[in-house]
Amino acid sequence: MYNVVADQATKYVFVTGGVLSGLGKGITAASIANLLKARGLTVNLQKCDPYLNVDAGLLNPREHGECFVTKDGAETDLDLGHYERFIDQELTQASSLMSGRVLLKVIQDERHGKYEGKSVQIIPQVTGVIQDYIMEAGQGADVHIVEIGGTVGDYESLSFIEAIREFGMRVGRENCLYVHLVYLPYLGASKETKTKPAQNSVRELRGLGIAPDILMARSEEAPNEAVKTKLSLFCGVPEEAIALLPNASSIYNVPLTLEDTGIANVITQRLGLDAGTPDLTTWRAMVERATKQFDKTVRIGIVAKYLDNADTYLCVFEALKAAAWWNDVNIDIEWVDAVALGEADDPAPILNKFDGVVVPGGFGTRGVDGKIKAAQYALAEKQPYLGLCYGLHMATIAAARTHGLAEANTTEVDPNTKDPVITTMEGQAGKESTGGTMRLGDYDCELLDGSLAAQTYGATKIVERHRHRYECNPQYVDQYESWGIRAVGTNPATGLVEVIEGIDHPYFLASQFHPEFKGRPTAAHPMFNGFIKAAIK
Repeated sequence: MYNVVADQATKYVFVTGGVLSGLGKGITAASIANLLKARGLTVNLQKCDPYLNVDAGLLNPREHGECFVTKDGAETDLDLGHYERFIDQELTQASSLMSGRVLLKVIQDERHGKYEGKSVQIIPQVTGVIQDYIMEAGQGADVHIVEIGGTVGDYESLSFIEAIREFGMRVGRENCLYVHLVYLPYLGASKETKTKPAQNSVRELRGLGIAPDILMARSEEAPNEAVKTKLSLFCGVPEEAIALLPNASSIYNVPLTLEDTGIANVITQRLGLDAGTPDLTTWRAMVERATKQFDKTVRIGIVAKYLDNADTYLCVFEALKAAAWWNDVNIDIEWVDAVALGEADDPAPILNKFDGVVVPGGFGTRGVDGKIKAAQYALAEKQPYLGLCYGLHMATIAAARTHGLAEANTTEVDPNTKDPVITTMEGQAGKESTGGTMRLGDYDCELLDGSLAAQTYGATKIVERHRHRYECNPQYVDQYESWGIRAVGTNPATGLVEVIEGIDHPYFLASQFHPEFKGRPTAAHPMFNGFIKAAIK
């Protein structure tokens, strides 16, 4: 039944959620990993999502937030971004598992006769494949932490819940620990925190065969400690294994809150882990900065079309905030509606209030005019500009249009444009609506010695992550300097443009890659660091 042999040296922690979605299972899983790694243990994380998609590449960012990309090119849920930021560790495709990928594997195995004529069912075939993927992802780590997406009780999550129940028998219950995250609502009328929804969630989880070892309770306000006693009594979890998690001023506070509850010690003891004394010095120093009020504030405009929630550009926001606090300034990030900016006769009243402007990644035609106007304004007015992927495309078009090529465009917007300064490369045409076919993951980039980009990075050879299909058209690169920009970064294997910068400009930098994916709260990413420094000036 099983293809992957259990590594008994690896311990497993499963994080499930109940009552309602959006409680922060990803932050919880990442925080546990943070604390275990601080104790000298090797950790890995994995997100199991019940969606029937094969990966997150075609999910709408308005509904699901940004699509995160790993170094090996996997398009994943945004929680993997949290994981990487909390443990300062690059993850791979193995850390993201969606139902579609599981079912595809089962069907392919059935078609190839691997089940030898047996009927194919949820149990044991589908649950067995889920377990194999989990086992494979955890190999080599002291502790493998697995977040189960969705809420306990959802029909679509049942196969994952059953798989991790069986997993406890497969590896031995002593090697497996279940964490359940619940919500404690507060009733203002009676001024009390209610535990009944949490009790019901634990009862439902028990009904599916899993008794949680640890209970974590989210709330808007800090509940009375007596809540622990009540939860313990009705949920069957010892008080020392219950952590109360009221809203934090910063998500980066959560590991420290958990550390104060002693939960990390409970986890290491339950799993029999030989853990050292936690070293959280660097993390505490970062949190102090992240929650500090500085004397100066920079005002940054994000010119975007996905305005529904900040999760659509989560990595961008986190990279900007980290760069701000490491430069001793507060940051005020404001949305700029790209569509409205495109319709404005004069962009100055909208843009001149900002110390810097960011044009992040995106796809499609909506809002393009506004993003081009933002780049034109930044070039002309010497306003600090940071272009991320699509932001590089818009900057290139803006420069071309300003200097004579009035019809310059990207073939993504106008397939018949007279001057396709941005276009698809060989092998990409016709794949615009298909998943997993873009230039994805890590690629090398060589920066021109002496350029602003090289000074910003402090290096001429860098590696950054990509997620795009359209590129700078090589036929126009020799015209760049006449447009007021310069190609200062290229891929050594293909010669494709990776970075452009403005000539005689304090900070006009745009990249074909997504530097935000490698942002960390404990150290500002060079491109964002340089941008904030320019904004301060």
